[in-house]
Formats: sequence, C-alpha cells, structure tokens
Amino acid sequence: MTRAWKLGILALTVIACGAACGRDDAARAQGAGGRGQGGPDAPGRVTPVSVAPVERGSVGRSVTVSGVVEPIRIVGVNSQISGALLAVLVEEGNVVRKGGVLARVDDRELQAQLEAAEASYQVTQAAYERAQQLRDRKVITLPEYERDRTAFAAAKAQLEQVRTRIAYATVTAPIDGVITEKRVEAGDVVAPQTRLFTLADVSTLVVRVGVSELDVVAVNVGDPVVLALDAFPDRSFRGRVRRIFPTGDPTTRLVPVEVALRPQDADDVRPGFLARVTFALGTRQGVLLVPASALVGGAGSESVFVVEDGRAIRRTVTAGVTSEGRVEIVAGLQAGEQVIVAGNNMLRDGAAVRVIEDDATAPAEPATRAGEGAA
Repeated sequence: MTRAWKLGILALTVIACGAACGRDDAARAQGAGGRGQGGPDAPGRVTPVSVAPVERGSVGRSVTVSGVVEPIRIVGVNSQISGALLAVLVEEGNVVRKGGVLARVDDRELQAQLEAAEASYQVTQAAYERAQQLRDRKVITLPEYERDRTAFAAAKAQLEQVRTRIAYATVTAPIDGVITEKRVEAGDVVAPQTRLFTLADVSTLVVRVGVSELDVVAVNVGDPVVLALDAFPDRSFRGRVRRIFPTGDPTTRLVPVEVALRPQDADDVRPGFLARVTFALGTRQGVLLVPASALVGGAGSESVFVVEDGRAIRRTVTAGVTSEGRVEIVAGLQAGEQVIVAGNNMLRDGAAVRVIEDDATAPAEPATRAGEGAA
C-alpha cells in the first residue's frame, strides 16, 4: 500500500468520527432541551399565584423626620470678674438648684476696695449731713452744699459697685439643671466673660426637627407624635408638638418644629440621643388599597399583575401612601380587581397562572404543563 493510500484512508476515518460526534452532541442537546428548558413563562407553563382584591378603605398619611434630643434650655455660666478660682464645686452630671454655688473667685483685692469705699462713704456722708445743717442756717452757699451732696452720692455709688463685684466672686447657678460642661479647674485665672460652665434644663426634653412646608400645614401645636430612639430599639416614646416656628428656611423649605417628650420618659432619655419623630398628617377615606407585596418595579415605575382569564396582565399604577402593609393606588386599578400578591416576582405580561387560595402554598407548588396530570 502506497503512502498516498494510507493518507486517504486516515482522512476518511477522521471525517467519519467528526460526523458521528456531531450527531451525538445534537442528540444530547435535544434531550437536555426537552428536559430542562422552559421556565415559568415557557409555552404551556402555568404558574401558581396568590391574589387579593383591590379594596376601598382608609389610609393614614404620616411623615417621619430625624432630630437630636435636646434640653429645653441651655445656659452658659460666665465669670463676671477677673481673678483666680479658689474653688470649683461641681462636676459634669451634677444636679444643681437655682442659686447653688458653683465656684468661687479670689476676692481679697475686692475686699480691700470695699473697706476703702466704706471709709469714703462715711466721710462724705458726714460732710453732707453737716452741709445740710449749714445750708438750713444759710451759712454756706448753694454750690458748696451741692459739692458735698454730689461727693456723698458718688461715694455711695462706688460702695454699691464694689459690693456687687464682691457678690460676683461667688458663681451661682442661674436656673435648676444639670452641669453638662465644666471648662475650668481650681487655680485657673479667668477674665470677665470667660465661660466656666454650661447648664442644661432637663426638666423637659425636646426634639427640634425640620418639616417640609408641604407637610407642616397639617401639623398643629398639641398634636401627639410617636418617637423612636436608636438607644431603645424595642420601645416607642410619646410626645406632643410644643411649638411650630413662624418661619421656614427659604433654601431647604423646611419649617422647624419642636416636639416635647412626656415627663415620664425624660428619666430614660439623654440629650444627644438620635430620635425619629413620626407626625400623623391625617386620614383619607375611600381610597383604593392593595397589599404592598402586589407592587413590582422601582419607585416611579410601579406596576401590578392583574389576573384576567387565567393570565397575568401587567398594569402600570400610580402609588400613594404606604401604611400598615398596604399601599394606596391613586390610578391604574379599580375596586374588586384581583391582583397577584405572591408568585409575581418572575412573571411576565400574559403568562398563564393558576390561583392558589392559601398564600403559604403558592411558592411551594410546582409548575406543571397544561394538560399534564400528576405522575
């Protein structure tokens, strides 16, 4: 056998093997397609779903905004005179009463000035009283009398000024409250108007939040509100609208609203906690409602599937307020229509569906071909 014949036989063998492999691959592909292809929307496929009717009812409109818990008043306590602090008697967290001593400033120099002022007062007082007697007897002239009277008045004013400055050497609390900040220690030298302490009135705790101008018109002073605090995730707090500020921010269009917590909650809540305040803005009656699970699509492109003649028909809707697991439908549906609430995640418009009465069984039901029975 020549070399040419051998090469020809080898080529024919390769071609035959390739054809046989191609037929096997096609057969396997066909068999796999017959068994594995065909999702819920394949021809002849029926998807089990659960439905709920579109109902008319009432929906409560609300808005939730965040704010920080604050004392109703915060007062800065400053030094009125200069000098060294002899004593600082409070720390952060101390509860103080109005008039309670917070610190003392060295007043020895002022005490010396007081003695000088008292001596001057006594001298000018005696001179004035003598001038009065002499004036009554017309011994001295009116200008001489006025000179002694003016000197006495100036000495009296000087004495009162020194006494007032000595009183400032004892720093006292202007209100009842809690010390939230202490900026000085004993031995520090302070100047007039130096901030020494910050005092907070925690008898009433408030949350100041910004409410949109579109919503604040439905809020009134005295309205009850619900507050949620991150520090107490399993507890809700109650409060009331204490005041609504007269003007809003022209840039953000937000109006400040102050909410006061109930006194019984003030012991557990601390200033600085983050709070989420929910305002009830009223209830609308006779609106169309569907379960929230009926909606598919993102915000601004919401739609639902309506069951018509055994098929899922996609319907674009306009959603409104969501409340307690139900969504208001402003447009796109009519009362009594059946919307799919379970099994709608993978549906396509026009897909064949079978309604399952029990919502819990819908996801577990296998999809079957039309006309097939149980194996």
